[in-house]
Amino acid sequence: MSLQNTITTHVKEAIQKLYQADLSVVEFQATRKEFEGDITVVVFPMLRVVKGNPVQIGTQIGEYLVAHVSEVSAFNVVKGFLNLVIADVHYLDFFKEILGDETFGFKAPEGKAVMLEYSSPNTNKPLHLGHIRNNLLGYAVAKIIQASGKNVYKTQIINDRGIHICKSMLAWQRYGNEETPESTGLKGDKLVGNYYVRFDQEYKTEIKNLVATGKTEEEAKKEAPILIEAQNMLLKWEAGDEEVVSLWKKMNGWVYEGFDVTYKNLGVNFDSLYYESNTYLLGKDNIVEGLEKGVFYKKEDGSVWCDLTEDGLDEKIILRSDGTAVYMTQDIGTAIQRIKDNPDVGGMIYTVGNEQDYHFKVLFLILKKLGYDWAENLFHLSYGMVDLPSGKMKSREGTVVDADDLISEMATTAETLSKELGKLEGYSEEEKQKLYKVIGLGALKYYILKVDPQKRILFNPEESVEFQGNTGPFIQYTYARIQSILRKAKGLEVDTTTVSMSELHPKEKELLKLLQEYPGTIQLAAQNHSPALIANYTYDLAKGFNSFFQNVTILGTDNKEEKSFRVALSGKVAQVIKSAFGLLGIDVPERM
Repeated sequence: MSLQNTITTHVKEAIQKLYQADLSVVEFQATRKEFEGDITVVVFPMLRVVKGNPVQIGTQIGEYLVAHVSEVSAFNVVKGFLNLVIADVHYLDFFKEILGDETFGFKAPEGKAVMLEYSSPNTNKPLHLGHIRNNLLGYAVAKIIQASGKNVYKTQIINDRGIHICKSMLAWQRYGNEETPESTGLKGDKLVGNYYVRFDQEYKTEIKNLVATGKTEEEAKKEAPILIEAQNMLLKWEAGDEEVVSLWKKMNGWVYEGFDVTYKNLGVNFDSLYYESNTYLLGKDNIVEGLEKGVFYKKEDGSVWCDLTEDGLDEKIILRSDGTAVYMTQDIGTAIQRIKDNPDVGGMIYTVGNEQDYHFKVLFLILKKLGYDWAENLFHLSYGMVDLPSGKMKSREGTVVDADDLISEMATTAETLSKELGKLEGYSEEEKQKLYKVIGLGALKYYILKVDPQKRILFNPEESVEFQGNTGPFIQYTYARIQSILRKAKGLEVDTTTVSMSELHPKEKELLKLLQEYPGTIQLAAQNHSPALIANYTYDLAKGFNSFFQNVTILGTDNKEEKSFRVALSGKVAQVIKSAFGLLGIDVPERM
């Protein structure tokens, strides 16, 4: 039984015995810094069932707890707040319990698995800054839910068909002179992206020429020969034309090789892949089922709709009158297919930007109406845009920030700062380059993940690599500092396996209280799909350690028991920092 549960039981007992009243809930909060205590019971809500002076009620409950709960050693009452002092022995027992636990905070998987979709790019251009937030968020939430006690399958749907890829294919056919990633030295996704840009340039020129001959802009946009040719190419692809399909496979293959490099550099991966070219016809069978169940209805022109007006949404088209599917049809079919492919999955999470909020409301509601029990466990992990301060890292088109460029730019920024601070004497050039990558990528990931997913982010590369404040490098530096202490302690043969302390320094107690919060923080972050909770917890833990480091002598103390305990405590803090950063996909360096 946790200490909070024990206190809850005894507070209820006290109210029953002292006032003959039944209390349903006991409200707790952290004790404010200016008061003595470790946990605070809020008395005000009790006034609903107990009449009296809150200070007097708090005092009587405090006396009862000191008499009946061995862990409560003292108390004080401030207005309607009962501050409880928890005995050192409680924290020391907890520390002995977790000392050798390598997976502290994690729960073994049980129940139904979760499928989490993230990334899901188009195959006509490289990944960009928006994809970075999507990838980091999806990967971290998957790791956190896994740690909270569920099996998680990471997947993506690759948008590998449609007019966008035909535009790149046509431009390459016309202007590419058979060039390849090998012949140009370009990553495949960059090469294909360049032809998408080239198509756009030619298309704009054609529109301009048509307008000059007297066409309206609307007419010119529809009648531009290059667009008509791309549309014909898509029809040929859909009809299975050998030459078009062969070119499509070749250019998509180049893109996948490029994406794989970016994913590897970013440190994310997937358990399965779905391709839109395989799934775009799914969902049509479910339309028949929906019509039979009365979930969908047919209009006179043959188009199929779902009426969601009673649910506060609008009418949604499911199938066009010409029998072609819309995105919603595909998404319905893909969701059903994924459960067929993975029968142990009981829910799905979609990591997609907030401009699609409405789409997912509709999708989830339709799947519920179709009667799928797992449709109760669908979640849209919606997130805001990422902006850069103006003038920072604009690409040649002046709009999109390329993911690969940003990743290498971060390592360069970390290198510049490290050189200014002169922190890396005695490192080989190879070790330095590796460290710059770890710091740069850690800075990028932390800066993005510490913010609530719903909020828009202004990403400032220089600010993110600072070694002070709420940044990845500050936490990485704290971890490296502890590793340095542990290396010195090893040289001094300090025993960290036994803990025989009886009294704690206030800073030691603060650190142990922070460690106690780790398992609960993982559960809360999983429930809220929020890596920000893990990120900010880790920052608090790093700050707590630095305060401990400044106020307490670790290796310099003459007391052997103190030295053993403080080194062991430092080691455990480092282990939790590494574990928490692992959930965010961030590496920690052994020295900095």
